[in-house]
Amino acid sequence: MAHIAVERNRRKQMNEHLKVLRSLTPCFYVKRGDQASIIGGVIEFIKELHQVLQALESAKRRKSLSPSPSPSPRMALAPPGSPPIFGFDNIRELSACCNSSLADVEAKLSGSNVLLRTISRRIPGQVVRIISALERLSFEVLHLNISSMDDTVLYSFTIKIGLECQLSVEELAHEVQQTFT
Repeated sequence: MAHIAVERNRRKQMNEHLKVLRSLTPCFYVKRGDQASIIGGVIEFIKELHQVLQALESAKRRKSLSPSPSPSPRMALAPPGSPPIFGFDNIRELSACCNSSLADVEAKLSGSNVLLRTISRRIPGQVVRIISALERLSFEVLHLNISSMDDTVLYSFTIKIGLECQLSVEELAHEVQQTFT
């Protein structure tokens, strides 16, 4: 009998914790009310918060290191000797960054997709400019997540590489960086 009461208390406590988690998570992260959906949504929300925190820390470090208002792109490439061309044959993860005082842009090749992240101050219409540039460059946006805090916004894209695309990761990062000017 005591085991039944202990189990009932445990389930009651779990349900109360799940209610609190659901109330703390924006509604678009939790699609249904079952336990697995709530926990999955909370995990996604925490991952996004972690990305925003990393981006804000990066912006804070950048401000303290270089308060210069003029853009100065920096690029970090894949290991020397590896072809940085997007394509389905290239399975290694390649990445490039293009940072300036206007925005930080990071492009990472993972399999046949590209993970693209930008962080900048909020600029009206910026996401439309980025999507237009991606489509012009033969990319297809599969997923877009937008996170913002105060005047800072983080755009996280998952992009499918078009068959006719011949850009390197650094060229993609640079092209997206150009949408901020």
